Amino acid sequence: MLIREFDLPRDHDSVIALWRAAAPGVKVGSSDTREALAKKLARDPDLFLVMEHEGQLIGSVIGGFDGRRGMVYHLAVAAEWRGQDLGTALMLELETRLKAKGCRKYHLLVRPDNLGVLAFYRKLGWEAMPMTIMGKEIVHDQVGP
Repeated sequence: MLIREFDLPRDHDSVIALWRAAAPGVKVGSSDTREALAKKLARDPDLFLVMEHEGQLIGSVIGGFDGRRGMVYHLAVAAEWRGQDLGTALMLELETRLKAKGCRKYHLLVRPDNLGVLAFYRKLGWEAMPMTIMGKEIVHDQVGP
């Protein structure tokens, strides 16, 4: 397995397909358009990782760091590859990169229809935080293809 940085022209369509197939854990939304992902890559391209096997994209994770806190988005492993610690490998690589940037704490969100993943994250040392998450979409784009 190879973990490498996401390459927009090469990987966009494959990663969108991976995320769509990963339901319920990943919701493809307006922040996942080609244009939005290009903006993400301009900020910290080293935190958008994909995993491939023999040229096939089989996993991904996006991290973010704003200088104070880190964030994890869209961890996904293709269904036929799950249970082989590939998600763990992606998360550990992301954490290594976040630490190198000076990140001391990072967060992730788990959708209420994906609570089965909580044991996975607990095994990696994550703890639930009692809070309410709120959001507001200010631009509505369609994700293609």
